[in-house]
Amino acid sequence: LRSMAASIVDLPFEIIEQILLELDPLHVATFAQTNRDYHTLVYHSHDQHFWRELYLRQDFDDPRTCLTPLGSPRTEPVDWRGELQRIIHARTVATHPTLCSAHERLAALRALGDLSRCAPSAPTVFSDKLSHNLLWIALILRGGALLDFLSLDIDEDEVQLRARLHTHYGITARDSGTVRRVEALAYVYDMRNYRPESDYGPFLPDGSGRVNWVHMQALHHAVAMHSISLDELAEDDFVIHQMSIPYCQSIIPEGMNLDSERDWAGIEGLWHCAFCFIDHRALLCESSHVGNEPLDASFFTNPGFGEIYRVIPVQFRITATQPDPNYPTRPRLLIQGNVRDEITMTGHVSFTPDEQLHWHLISGENGQAIWSMEGVQVGGVRSYFGVLGSWTTIFHEQHDPVGKSLLVLREYCRLGVNRCAAIMTVQDRCGFTKRYRIRQSIYRKIDGQVLLRQ
Repeated sequence: LRSMAASIVDLPFEIIEQILLELDPLHVATFAQTNRDYHTLVYHSHDQHFWRELYLRQDFDDPRTCLTPLGSPRTEPVDWRGELQRIIHARTVATHPTLCSAHERLAALRALGDLSRCAPSAPTVFSDKLSHNLLWIALILRGGALLDFLSLDIDEDEVQLRARLHTHYGITARDSGTVRRVEALAYVYDMRNYRPESDYGPFLPDGSGRVNWVHMQALHHAVAMHSISLDELAEDDFVIHQMSIPYCQSIIPEGMNLDSERDWAGIEGLWHCAFCFIDHRALLCESSHVGNEPLDASFFTNPGFGEIYRVIPVQFRITATQPDPNYPTRPRLLIQGNVRDEITMTGHVSFTPDEQLHWHLISGENGQAIWSMEGVQVGGVRSYFGVLGSWTTIFHEQHDPVGKSLLVLREYCRLGVNRCAAIMTVQDRCGFTKRYRIRQSIYRKIDGQVLLRQ
């Protein structure tokens, strides 16, 4: 045994490399600290072939096959070592956030956010070509250690990054509690969160047009109350439903080039538009004396409180396009929505400065515009997650009502079973079911129409 141990240092570096490629990247880093030559082998090679192979042996998508948030192929060279180190560091932080500094948490949230925006497309909703990046993030974040972490040293950047990741991820066990439900409702129905600077929607109040992910997370949670069962969630449950991270993947048919496709955003077709509202007069009575304090949460815990939830089918089509100088290959899409053969919605879809799809809709009755909706489509271009937004009147007067809305493709409602089954298959291969319990959902009908999975 002594002679065998002594001979390890005499192994060719090619053999050492092959052994290291079988290890977890953290173990590779530990091994590199044992010997100067090994440190040189791992960190000072003349090229990145070792780190490329190590990256590709992990449960991630090949970054060379991934799309940008605009739905375009990635063109910049891959920093294999740097990207893998960022991801593995994020994995450590997500598992033990209480042991990490604010700087480390911020770096981890950025890394996970970048990874969630880097995924290959799938050709159809039936396809089993699912993003391993998105499934890996679901595995790492389940349990909510990072998403639900509380600290006094959290700055606004961390708040926004965490809320963005939480919105994409879906629902955690803590979200199923009364406190989180009430917080979400209080944010969504607080009329002070709807200002001209934020376009009266889920955008930052600085006039930049960038998405306010704290607002989006509140909308996501509030809508999820009507679409999935949040009761009795165990800590390690991951609820698979349309508004969760597997559905952030872009669905782009084979052979389609978005740069030359008129409907590059996948607008045309039949959508379900869901919207919620409450007794606005009662809310005004509760909030008239609020001032700068948060909305009184007791209003939403009152036994008499209830939301009205409605779903209508809308057939959307593109009527024209307008050049967008910031995104030359993604022009603004002018759209029209018909309900029962009547034009009831008009608006446009375009990218925000932070590369998110912004939906703006105006609707009314008998040719009179009354309502406006500002929303954000979560996930990649043509993803099936849906559009989360808020609605109010076009007049934007002080005491006008506000509410939340969701747009989802009806095609998903018909085909969701197949895609959910495909997700379960990939998760089995990734070892999800060996370590965790997965809640698979059933269809829920609202007003007699299938909308989301529960």
